[in-house]
Amino acid sequence: MRDLPQPSAQALVPFISVADMMAIIHRVGLEAALRDLTDRIEADFRRWATFDKTARVASHSDIGVIELMPTSDGERYAFKYVNGHPANTRAGLQTVTAFGVLSQVATGYPLMFAEMTVLTALRTAATSALAARHLAPKGARVMALIGNGAQAEFQALALKAVCGIDTVRLYDVDPAATEKCERNLKGSGLTVIGCTSAEAAIEGAQIITTCTADKRNATVLHDNMIGAGVHINAIGGDCPGKTELAPAILERAQTFVEFEPQTRVEGEIQQMPADYPVAALWQVITGAVEGRRDTGQITLFDGVGFAIEDFTALNWLYDQVHAGSQMLDVIADPDDPRDLYGMLMRAQRPKA
Repeated sequence: MRDLPQPSAQALVPFISVADMMAIIHRVGLEAALRDLTDRIEADFRRWATFDKTARVASHSDIGVIELMPTSDGERYAFKYVNGHPANTRAGLQTVTAFGVLSQVATGYPLMFAEMTVLTALRTAATSALAARHLAPKGARVMALIGNGAQAEFQALALKAVCGIDTVRLYDVDPAATEKCERNLKGSGLTVIGCTSAEAAIEGAQIITTCTADKRNATVLHDNMIGAGVHINAIGGDCPGKTELAPAILERAQTFVEFEPQTRVEGEIQQMPADYPVAALWQVITGAVEGRRDTGQITLFDGVGFAIEDFTALNWLYDQVHAGSQMLDVIADPDDPRDLYGMLMRAQRPKA
């Protein structure tokens, strides 16, 4: 029996599995990875004009959403597939799962396939840290973390690694989630305080992060809970009909966004009139727009996640790929690029 044709080197594309991702993060170090991702996202935001920008393509249902998030800088193209199904945890499933592809624009060939469930947690936390780096009060050391699910520990550690936070105050409607987060952050170098209400959690905090999962218009923070001078990272509201903040808070805050057309539909500002003023985070980073003006200002990062952040994360991951990575045979590569049929026929097993 003749041997079947073997895939060429051109046909093989690196694949980063969940196990590979975890090994890379442990090799690099979680906090080092978060710092590096934050710096890289900032660098890509500084060249914002070079990217294709489009709101993500979303397919909504009553119980969740499935989305595609594409972008390109003209040299490389990336997209992420991601879902958000808050009820999944009741069935023992993740609320968010994701995978992504990084490709070269010149040929259209993929450079890498990768899991992005873990990577999305890292890039989301890094983006929150980037916003706080530019908008939070100087010398902020205490953060409140409302919503203690899968994203929580990454958020806390990113703010520690990038902004110098040393204390995190936790609250979740599910006490088991807070206990989980306390347990996981033990030994992290953070002072971790579990709280029994959102009001208690924000006491003394200069940075407040909301990352709840319910797909509904909720009021996680009320207006009377927010004092002058704080910075809020509101990252849980990320689709139509899903918010976390009372509108009165937005009326008092200066709000900063990633990509305004997307945030108008998905973010906290979906509650506000169409002329509600916002500023772009990338413009704060480049100095084109002023960020925090004074110590009494309330700043709000209305973070919904944008494709450029995933592009950055995939490129960061690609730089970590070493020889010996898993390879997938995903590119048809006939000897003659015009003879795909011939390649197919040559792979036919002879009859016995």
